Amino acid sequence: MEARGELRVGFVGAGRMAQGVAQGVVRAGKVKAANILASAPSNRNLGAFQDLGCRTTHCNSEVLQRCTLVFLATKPHLLPGVLQEIAPAVTRDHIIVSVAAGVTLQTLQQLLPAGTKVLRVMPNLPCVVQEGAVVVARGSCAGEQEAALLRSLLSACGLCEETPESYIDIHTGLSGSGVAYVYLFAEALAEGAVKMGMPSALANKIAAQTLLGAAKMILETGEHPAKLRSNVCTPGGTTIHALHELEKGALRATVMNAVEAATMRARELGER
Repeated sequence: MEARGELRVGFVGAGRMAQGVAQGVVRAGKVKAANILASAPSNRNLGAFQDLGCRTTHCNSEVLQRCTLVFLATKPHLLPGVLQEIAPAVTRDHIIVSVAAGVTLQTLQQLLPAGTKVLRVMPNLPCVVQEGAVVVARGSCAGEQEAALLRSLLSACGLCEETPESYIDIHTGLSGSGVAYVYLFAEALAEGAVKMGMPSALANKIAAQTLLGAAKMILETGEHPAKLRSNVCTPGGTTIHALHELEKGALRATVMNAVEAATMRARELGER
């Protein structure tokens, strides 16, 4: 399937999440673009892979024939049919990695040949700029060697942590969907500045840098966000007055509810 020492990576499904992972590993030099093969039923999503220098096909089984590490990146409701299609081509040499939200390791193992090395991952879109957050969970036949290979590969996309499978749906609500909450907040932050007279382009740039800087301080200081927030507030100052408005708008509870709603939806998808 592959030349000795060269990892060949396949993607069954070529949507945004697959594109993000592929771009992350290629840009970090983990895998050569020519050693990536992506499949999709139409050309609509394959162009991004072709632009990256990857090979493409419309045949899912070809991906299994040519690649050892295969990401299943289809929509969750399509995955059972895809698994049925590719199962005859899966061997004990393959490492099968599902990116599908809500589809459990138990389901994957039931629909693939006995003994298949299966793992689940949940990345998020910033993998495309190598600043993603990814969690990995391994199935019963996947050992430390397979998990270490996947962690090494996905570390090119940003933060990568191995967790119990039960955390994956929570990660979907926290980070997979969470980037959209942050984009919404950034949009609102910038629009507040526009309302007060700042040009939109400058406001968007400063809002993005504000979020980037705040996130970097959390990671690099190790301080709890509440402590860092308190450090910004001075008695009677601008920040505490602004935070009072956010509390009146129930920002904290609303965000917690959003994480819960996305997590529960991911669990619902897994029960279908």
